[in-house]
Amino acid sequence: MSRIFSLFSICFILLFSGCSSHEQKPLSNMKSFEDEDRLAIFALYAKSKGDANSTIALFELLYEKSDKKEYRNEEIMTMIQSSQHERALERIAFYKKELNDENEVDVALERYKIAATMELKRYEEAKELALSLVEHTKAAQEYQQVAAIYMIQGRYEFALKYLQGAYSINYNEKILDKMAIILYVNLNRKAEAISYIETHIRLHGCSETICLRLASFYSEVNNLDGMLRIYLRLYDNTKKEKYARTIIKLYNYKKDAISLIRFLEKSGSDDPLLLQMYINTRNYSRVVTLGKKLYKKEGDPYYLGQSAIFEYEGAKDKNNPKIIDSVMKKLKTVIDESDEPVYLNYLGYLLIDHDIDVKGGMAYVNRALKKEKDSPFYLDSLAWGYYKQGKCKKALKLIKKVQKSLGKEDSEVASHVKAIKQCIQEGKR
Repeated sequence: MSRIFSLFSICFILLFSGCSSHEQKPLSNMKSFEDEDRLAIFALYAKSKGDANSTIALFELLYEKSDKKEYRNEEIMTMIQSSQHERALERIAFYKKELNDENEVDVALERYKIAATMELKRYEEAKELALSLVEHTKAAQEYQQVAAIYMIQGRYEFALKYLQGAYSINYNEKILDKMAIILYVNLNRKAEAISYIETHIRLHGCSETICLRLASFYSEVNNLDGMLRIYLRLYDNTKKEKYARTIIKLYNYKKDAISLIRFLEKSGSDDPLLLQMYINTRNYSRVVTLGKKLYKKEGDPYYLGQSAIFEYEGAKDKNNPKIIDSVMKKLKTVIDESDEPVYLNYLGYLLIDHDIDVKGGMAYVNRALKKEKDSPFYLDSLAWGYYKQGKCKKALKLIKKVQKSLGKEDSEVASHVKAIKQCIQEGKR
């Protein structure tokens, strides 16, 4: 608002509203004079535009004509907000003279006086005022005001004492947070700070603010179990993905696969990771089920491929035609969509090993080898194909490369070597 407009507005309103201050004062919840609403709108408009002096003048006039304390309070608060602290103190002193009894305490005026005095950095004076007011009101707000002054003065034990007084009134978690910081940071009483918050959580629950504060303390002292407990609670309360990610990291750091799997199963927060955990722990049946679910949901052939492989690996009877047929159908779908060598080789090996289509199986294996020509696993499959065709010398040449790469300890390779050598001894080419 420009200065010209501001002065014009004030003059207009003063003329429009009249200057008499001797009208009978009605109750504060009733309209006090005809143009009160319009005058209040002008005051609020001036305030929204940051015109402090116009706002102050308008609220002063509103109070004079209505005797409503909310207008007086807005006037003084605007002075403090616009850094007119001495002016605010003078106005407070003027209004205190209006009190019927010199011992009467107007709590709002006293609070503003403390605030203005603190802004002027007259902390001792502000502290005496605050101590006097807290004795009168016994209110949490006053306890916090005294604590704030002691904090500024670096007298943390006294600040803590008054914050404890405020907290005991309503167990406000914001007050608790201030207490915990003083204990943890300023007084280095870390265990006590943690204990305060833990007790509050047991009795009153755990908001994000207070839980995160406790989690930060646990992190500081490297208490992973404490962090997990709090982040699990945070996730249960909010279902926020960021807390799930933290939980996963903590379980991974602890190398606690069982607990991580339980969390992932319960929360459903990361099914792809859960699938990988099932694969790592060789939980065949759950890989099959979850793999199919993820493939249906996301369309990634990797999931169907893993479902197929683990369906076969987990089968009690690997010669069951229904199992073999189911696995082969899945693998053919995967190959059509991705042409990944691992699935080409797996399908090829099944066709070879079960004598379903040795030649066709070797074709799949050769497709895999075009992508990874030195893979010992794919070479093993190809060698097995030659063995099935009775080409045992070719098979032996390949299987020796495989054995050199994987070592003689590999049981499946060893069984293939034995069978191939037996084949040669029987005079097959």
